[in-house]
Amino acid sequence: MIDPKVYTLLKVNECGSFVSAASELGISQPAVSQHIKALEDELGVAIFDRGKGKLVLTTQGEEVIKAAKKLTGIYTGLRQSIEDGTSLTTHMTVGVTHTAESNPIARAIASYCSQNPKVYIKMITDSINNLYSMLRTYEIDIAIVEGRIRDDNIRYICLDNDCLMLAVSPNHPLAKKSIVTLSELRKERMILRLPNSGTRNLFISHLESNNMNINDFNVILEVDNIATIKDLIRSDFGVSILAKSACLDELKKGKIVALPVENLSMVREINIAYPKDFTRFDLLEELVKSYNSIVQTYR
Repeated sequence: MIDPKVYTLLKVNECGSFVSAASELGISQPAVSQHIKALEDELGVAIFDRGKGKLVLTTQGEEVIKAAKKLTGIYTGLRQSIEDGTSLTTHMTVGVTHTAESNPIARAIASYCSQNPKVYIKMITDSINNLYSMLRTYEIDIAIVEGRIRDDNIRYICLDNDCLMLAVSPNHPLAKKSIVTLSELRKERMILRLPNSGTRNLFISHLESNNMNINDFNVILEVDNIATIKDLIRSDFGVSILAKSACLDELKKGKIVALPVENLSMVREINIAYPKDFTRFDLLEELVKSYNSIVQTYR
């Protein structure tokens, strides 16, 4: 049902060159060029700017790519739905943020699948911005995200409430305190998430509400992987601002101590986000039940 030229376009965009796309698609480079030229002629726009030594999407090209991803996402979902109806199974792709990957959601999904043998879930991890993009183009069915955005095409179910805390080693001098001041925090070596992280951005926004800046703090390392950050904290290389939900195992076992920071009430929701035309609410309800059951073991 999907024009092969659309798949060629997406592969060129993914590879960044006609030659690489041709190699992966198993067709000639001239054929790839013809596909892209034909699409540009049909749509009356230039999809790529070829004058900068490398392929760069034009503004119109970015819109074409979004539409192409949406088309292929809908078609893939249709085919999967038909196959599921025939085999009496359910397949779903769930996107989670790096923070959500470290909280009980992964166990909740695994628990649900183990109790429902005919349900197959693919879980992928990405930044929150990329997850929203994939949600809009139907590349994923639902996303587990922190907070909400204004988008009339996306709906939410609140899964839990979470807060950001200062995470330190049990051996750290601050571990004996009940609350940490911003002045004390400024003296610490900090290991933070990358700038595109929702956790880091929430921390920064609360600092700004206190007339402070991230540059006022001693950030010695930026790390994308939360498991790595927790390992560095346990080894006393520094402290970090992390979601409490991402540290439940370590908190329960006494491997990490979580402390509130004075004047920083960094609370946010953990939500299940889904397109407004999503219909499998029975599955969402079961995932919520599974999550609540897992969370109870930490409380």
